[in-house]
Amino acid sequence: MNFFITATDTDVGKTFVGARLAAEMSRAGEKVAYFKPFQSGTPSDIETVSQLNPNITVKNSYVTKTPAAPALSAHIDGVEISLEKVISDYCELEATHDRVIVEGSGGMLVPCGADFLISDVILALKLPVVIVARPNLGTINHTLMSLTTAKNLGIKVLAVVISNYPKNTQDPVITTAKDYVEQFSGARVFELGEGETRIAPELLSVIK
Repeated sequence: MNFFITATDTDVGKTFVGARLAAEMSRAGEKVAYFKPFQSGTPSDIETVSQLNPNITVKNSYVTKTPAAPALSAHIDGVEISLEKVISDYCELEATHDRVIVEGSGGMLVPCGADFLISDVILALKLPVVIVARPNLGTINHTLMSLTTAKNLGIKVLAVVISNYPKNTQDPVITTAKDYVEQFSGARVFELGEGETRIAPELLSVIK
């Protein structure tokens, strides 16, 4: 199954999670492509994926210099973004790989071009999503809002992953977030700890 990695916000760990999922699938013998349509600013997220496992094919459709939403970054840099190019690049990867993982920019309502959002990319590619969240105060609200957005748009959610989960934490804000999100949404929620390189079999089973 190909899928799209989105998030509750920016800098919450999409690449941290996505790179480890891709590496796990590559180790299992799958020919994996990691596609990030919009790279705005540095460092390059697909380089992080390559460093973790050089057998993974990586690709961007657009690379712009300004660290901002793709639409704004492209406007500042004088680049015109086309949804059709993103679709074409994805289809080329899909035709030559067992698995394509697509990483978005920020959350689902981030502007990408003059008239479309990340959610429009997800819908155009007809992909289910994995939502990545951070493990601190605000996670419950931001995650439930993201899940509600997906539901309202008809986007299938495979799982929620709380990234960089602190080891041995006793903070009730962090330790209760998973249960609250599951209780109020019915979504499957997983935790990926700080520095972990292997993915829980339960999460892998959800995205097979």
